Amino acid sequence: MGIFVFLPLVLPLTAWPIARLAEQHLHPRTATRLLTGVAAVMALCSTVCLALVMVVGTAQLPGNPLPDGWSDPEVRAAVPYDEVVGKAAIPALCAVVAASARALWRHGRVRRRAHRALAGLPGTGVAVLPDDAPYAYALPGGRRDRVVVSTALLDRLRPAERRALFAHERAHLAARHHRFLLAVRLAALANPFLRPLRTAVAYAAERWADEAAARVVGDRRAVATAIGKAALVSRGTPVATLAGFAAPGPVPRRVAALLGPPPAVRTWPSLFTSVGLAAWAAAAGTAVSAMSSANAAVTMFLILRAATPL
Repeated sequence: MGIFVFLPLVLPLTAWPIARLAEQHLHPRTATRLLTGVAAVMALCSTVCLALVMVVGTAQLPGNPLPDGWSDPEVRAAVPYDEVVGKAAIPALCAVVAASARALWRHGRVRRRAHRALAGLPGTGVAVLPDDAPYAYALPGGRRDRVVVSTALLDRLRPAERRALFAHERAHLAARHHRFLLAVRLAALANPFLRPLRTAVAYAAERWADEAAARVVGDRRAVATAIGKAALVSRGTPVATLAGFAAPGPVPRRVAALLGPPPAVRTWPSLFTSVGLAAWAAAAGTAVSAMSSANAAVTMFLILRAATPL
């Protein structure tokens, strides 16, 4: 197993170039799916390897419930620097599990509270709340998906801009963007090196919805104006894993993109471009991460099986 058990912990660095270039050169839909897939696989691989290293560290602690054979020198030799890294992996994995559980709990709690607050309203796809705070966001789940918007925000928009707002939020719901946002949030909690991908996916998902709204409304400038207005007054979404109309972030870049031509639809960039090289580097890093974690898991399983007394 050797040093390969640590590779998935640092291989997310290979995805940093594509995280930066995807938003500039890929269609938002392609960027969202590609970056989320890369982040999810790399986060899973790094967590698996962290757990394998933790086994070696836990086996060295007195009074642990693991079989005695798991602390034999042959087992510890399978992981370099087992004395330090093995024990350090214990609090690290506990922190990952606790942070991920907290994020999932908060995501579910906010959604449940939002649906309970809307329980007395008509069961339509749009819930307009009389509120002085301007906001708009997509609320999935419950009996049906809904767009939640306050009267304060609607009062600040012209009719065409209102249509853009509703088209934008419906695009979030149709494409299930909350799942992408939740996946990359959990991935970034599992491995801090994946945080740039989380930021890039949040931007790409908003751009995806922007382009969908522009197609529905038929006026890219109206969508850009609505986003700019909402960004100046909106307070955002209740939680980061719910998609909103004017979430905090690079709003000027979204507006500039809408004022330009629609992005070209390509499923995969050409290899002979900067974004193509970055995409293939991320794909190679993901593949190596998957192979390294699988190799480490199989090797550790065989070693522990041999060291476990019958």
